[in-house]
Amino acid sequence: QVQLAESGGGLVQAGDSLTLSCLASGRTFSQYAMGWFRQAPGKERELVASISRGGVVKTYGDPVKGRFAISRDNAKNTLFLQMNSLKPEDTAVYYCAGLFAAYGGRVSTNPSEYTYWGQGTQVTVSS
Repeated sequence: QVQLAESGGGLVQAGDSLTLSCLASGRTFSQYAMGWFRQAPGKERELVASISRGGVVKTYGDPVKGRFAISRDNAKNTLFLQMNSLKPEDTAVYYCAGLFAAYGGRVSTNPSEYTYWGQGTQVTVSS
């Protein structure tokens, strides 16, 4: 069992930056590929970014490429999402998620493949 807890959301203005954190507890964090997903009202949950268990392999959703950066600190059991140049369309609830990775390069863009989820943190970007 892995417990995930996001933090760092809030209300910001367009163009601002924000960093989200996700603290993991339970099983060994370094064995899990991790992802950030978001869901806006009336829309499906979508990939923001995913990262392999060692942090080498990273993927990003098209809307955030070049603006967001995913990273992790396995020694501190923490996943991060640095968000720059925020836009009103980035407004959503942001979730971190984990899946057991059988090999180092494993990542996934499919939310259905993730076993563990946090409760979400709201990010609101005003224009």
